[in-house]
Amino acid sequence: MCGGEKVSIRRAGREDSARLAALAKALWPQQDQEALRQELEGLCTQREAALFLAECGAQAVGFAQCQLRRDYVEGTHTSPVGYLEGLYVCPALRGRHVGLQLLKACENWARTMGCLEFASDCTIENAGSQAFHQKADFTQAARIVCYTKRL
Repeated sequence: MCGGEKVSIRRAGREDSARLAALAKALWPQQDQEALRQELEGLCTQREAALFLAECGAQAVGFAQCQLRRDYVEGTHTSPVGYLEGLYVCPALRGRHVGLQLLKACENWARTMGCLEFASDCTIENAGSQAFHQKADFTQAARIVCYTKRL
């Protein structure tokens, strides 16, 4: 996949929603792909959200979803905060800095939106995501376990 071709990163639009949804389904397999497509298509038109697509030629090989958060974000001191909601790179291209390029696109977008901080999260058991965040110069802010109960 991609051979010697350069991976390009660009802002995604509504016309990319099906391709984004296919990548998002790989990241969140428990989600319905059509529901993901509809959600991502809607996010493409929101001022406080951005989606970026990594392409190798005409093939979509990764995506990142970022948004502004105005509620409290663990470990931050300003508002709004740019937030990485999701990032996925096809397994064949991992380790080739595609994820870092997608992250940089999100960070640059957040700066243009007036953010001074950028945050993210991942599950405690996701060692690959934790390693990515550390490589990308994130600082761990907290480790939490969340609970719910039916009333």
